[in-house]
Amino acid sequence: MTKTFQKLIFCLSFLLAAPALAQDAQAPIQQLLQAHGEVIAKSSRKTIGPAIDALAASGLPAAQRVLERWQAKQMWRDKKSGLFVLAEEIDRDTIRIFDPADGTEIGAVPDKGFKQLKPNSGIRGMIGAALVQFQLGDPDPITRATALDAIERDPEASHLAALRKVVGNEGDPALKARKARLERLLTIRFDEDDAARIKAIESFAGDPAVDVRATLNPLVATRIELAETAPQGDDVARVLKPGDPALPRTEAYALLVEAGIAPPILTRADKRAALVANIRDGAVGGYRVAQLDTEANRDAAYARLVATGDAPAAASEDEINATLAAYVFFERFTGAPPAVARAALAALGDIETKVNLNRTADLVLDALSLASIYFLAAIGLAITFGVMGVINMAHGEFIMMGAYTGYVVQQIIPDYTISILVALPVAFAVTFGAGVAMERLVIRWLRHRPLETLLATFGISIALQQIAKNIFGTQARPLTSPAWLDGSLVLNDIVSISYIRIAIFVLALLFLGLFLFVMNRTRIGLEVRSVTQNPRMAGSMGINPDRINMLTFGLGSGIAGIAGVAIGLYAKVTSEMGQDYIVQSFMTVVVGGVGNIWGTLVGATLVGTMQKGIEWFNPSNTLAAQTYMILFIILFIQFRPRGIIALKGRAAEA
Repeated sequence: MTKTFQKLIFCLSFLLAAPALAQDAQAPIQQLLQAHGEVIAKSSRKTIGPAIDALAASGLPAAQRVLERWQAKQMWRDKKSGLFVLAEEIDRDTIRIFDPADGTEIGAVPDKGFKQLKPNSGIRGMIGAALVQFQLGDPDPITRATALDAIERDPEASHLAALRKVVGNEGDPALKARKARLERLLTIRFDEDDAARIKAIESFAGDPAVDVRATLNPLVATRIELAETAPQGDDVARVLKPGDPALPRTEAYALLVEAGIAPPILTRADKRAALVANIRDGAVGGYRVAQLDTEANRDAAYARLVATGDAPAAASEDEINATLAAYVFFERFTGAPPAVARAALAALGDIETKVNLNRTADLVLDALSLASIYFLAAIGLAITFGVMGVINMAHGEFIMMGAYTGYVVQQIIPDYTISILVALPVAFAVTFGAGVAMERLVIRWLRHRPLETLLATFGISIALQQIAKNIFGTQARPLTSPAWLDGSLVLNDIVSISYIRIAIFVLALLFLGLFLFVMNRTRIGLEVRSVTQNPRMAGSMGINPDRINMLTFGLGSGIAGIAGVAIGLYAKVTSEMGQDYIVQSFMTVVVGGVGNIWGTLVGATLVGTMQKGIEWFNPSNTLAAQTYMILFIILFIQFRPRGIIALKGRAAEA
């Protein structure tokens, strides 16, 4: 009884919907759908294009709605009348249908009388491309930006006209600039007017963006051809000579062989294969197999095979040269009409110059960034080495201690910005205390004994590494930067620098200014400088050299701790991380000049620039770059052992 009642309700609903369907048949959108009805129903990607294009170009208000619902698999077709409707599934047997013309609800009907259109992913992609023109004029700026993203990913010729319609009406300045730029790029690719394409190409002269180069490069595509006389015509890009980088001799001769003009070059493998294939009764070409142990006999045997027609003739070197000299090789434009191709070629030349300049700027920024890291890592060593003459091999471990201090602080304070601001002074305090303890317990007892000091500090470095492993394990620990340090400052598609490295560069400048203020404007700085210049005279003036040595060593160690926090923001925090910077720190101090802050700055800049420059020549091997750099430093100190800016006093005498 229940099933009978349900069927009755379904029939009644269908009868009520029938007049609305009949009225819908007169709507322009329905008539357009009917004109392409069979193609739409078949849903073949090979034939569906005209139907989608007709809907997109119709200008009907309902076209966007129909395309969106079709893409979402919400368009159905009445099996009896062939009319299209928009529908939503209510349950397994019932759908709610809507008028495609205005989207009004018609009613709930059984789905047995309708067939759902299920476009595959390829057709949905074609529909999505057609919808872009509607999205470009959408009131929502996010929708318009999404449409531009879609065009940039997969541009089509139809998008050019759509962009030109809306670019002048765009109210958002950023989106308007994007639309105008994209319209020029599509003009280069799809416009049929060569003058318009050339004008758009010239507007991008010197623009190093990747999308510009990707658009222009196909236009300058060429094909290598050959002729007996010099070619004529605007489509000839250039004449090539065999042996040029663009046309090696082997490739030029291969073109002659491919054209059937010259015999192929015979390789030893080809000759061997021909001889083996023609062995008869233990002999080939009048020679026994045992006699083919010399190249001369093999050549003679092969020559007989050529004479009998059993092997192809091989070209001699003289014949190859003569044949190459008899023909002219040239490149012919194939990617665009000659005028457009030459305009693109000129623009690419300007872009290449701009790209090289930007690459140089990017290399300089990388070098300065690396130099700031080395300066932070070396400034503490420069203080202790310059004032006390102590070669502290455990300096890298103070950097490691600072990084781990930052990690511990972040475990206590989850806010990354606050935790980093707290970690900087805490790391300074921890490593300052460790440095003072090391100076009181070890360094002061080994003063004026450089070899013993070096060995002792080296042993301390190993011990500190093992302690860190016992506490934190061997796995790298994260030191997370604040969200405002994420990403990079992008100047263009070539030049960019991460915000973390910018922050480290700024921190290095702050420390430079702070150090200069302390050394030149405070009493402790005056005492340090006096002890550095002449400790005996400073002692006679009432200054305690032992106290200055202790504070100086602590200060240098504290600065190393702060450097550890900064370095840990982008480098892995492990027990061995200090070893990655100890060698560069010593090189920075030695090259710049022991105990001189300006020397340290100059040394860091020189070492960082050298390393990045060597890596640029050999980017796949950073170890080689460090090796060459060390060799350069060894040669450098042979000619200037006191560094670029030599310091007078105890450091100079050490």
